[in-house]
Amino acid sequence: MSIQLSTGLRNAMIGQYETTIGTSPKLQLRTGAPPADCAATDAGTLLDEITLPSDWLSAPGNGSVSQLGSWVGTGAAAAGTAAHYRIKTSAGTTTHEQGTVSITGGGGDLTLDNPVLAAGQIVTVTSWVRSQGGA
Repeated sequence: MSIQLSTGLRNAMIGQYETTIGTSPKLQLRTGAPPADCAATDAGTLLDEITLPSDWLSAPGNGSVSQLGSWVGTGAAAAGTAAHYRIKTSAGTTTHEQGTVSITGGGGDLTLDNPVLAAGQIVTVTSWVRSQGGA
């Protein structure tokens, strides 16, 4: 049997996500494969950096959180295909999460309206959801 957690405990655990990362974190969209882990140096070309809203996550429900508010860039700094992302503190110094990027419906950990970016292009995150295991 696998371990099961109550919904209350799962909500409490996933609720620490925003508390730990902090308000207005930086979301970086980058080319290529993600680094080996969050402690590793940035990899790929930085295409866009989006400052997320001060309150950027929904309230936990059923052990999950999702993006809150608009996650929209002001214009890509460089052209290229966004293949991975990193979420960093508001100072942009500590990476707390990284994952893959795809077009909406493409199966990435974070999805964009269009991951093939031209310099100056407005970028919109269409989906980002995290769930605490143990259901």
